[in-house]
Amino acid sequence: MLEIKNLVVQIEDNRILNGLNLTVNDGEVAAIMGPNGSGKSTLSYVIAGKEDYEVLDGEILLDGQNLLEMAPDERAAAGVFLAFQYPLEIPGVGTMTFLKACLNAQRKARGEGELSTPDFIRAVNAAADKLEINKEMLKRALNVGFSGGEKKRMEILQMALLQPKFCVLDETDSGLDIDALRIVSEGVNALRAQGRSFLVITHYQRLLNHIVPDTVHVMSKGQIVKSGGKELALELEASGYAEYRASEAA
Repeated sequence: MLEIKNLVVQIEDNRILNGLNLTVNDGEVAAIMGPNGSGKSTLSYVIAGKEDYEVLDGEILLDGQNLLEMAPDERAAAGVFLAFQYPLEIPGVGTMTFLKACLNAQRKARGEGELSTPDFIRAVNAAADKLEINKEMLKRALNVGFSGGEKKRMEILQMALLQPKFCVLDETDSGLDIDALRIVSEGVNALRAQGRSFLVITHYQRLLNHIVPDTVHVMSKGQIVKSGGKELALELEASGYAEYRASEAA
């Protein structure tokens, strides 16, 4: 589904990704782990199309389409979704207004008609119930005054409504307590299916106890330096990232 070839990226003349190669298959959950500063979040931003990052070389192919030739909204319409590590608060923009605008924009891009208000409300309520989102939250401005766990649940609610093809979770476990982590993970697991793949970026094994990956990749110095099955995450939990930090310092 996703193939990254020799991706080289810099920001303000600082090289972050150095010829990165990665393949994520259809229906696969791939985890990326690694020390701070290895380029994990940069990779997620470049896939989604965040500005400020200069791509010097390489391709990011989603079902054969080069995402680097597409604007962020075109990537979203093609099925790319990024769940942020730190979701932004947007004062003045109602949560329901935002959700409906996003959903109908993607439907329009696919040549589909807008969802009626009753159908939209039913879809939101059903997804919110599964994620234990208080209905009062849906009446407020997007993420304004939400706890860290509430913001992360709102990200997964967006993902459940939009039904993206390729989902990037950038340290979704950051700031979550045990209960919130369970609820968010259950929301993600409910979306696992053929035709949908996940790239899960995390520092810690605890998230991968709930969202069990098919493959685990270790990132260091802007490259994938080791890949394996889910047992690789357990090895990292036991030994830490010392050898990879040493390789970065070398």
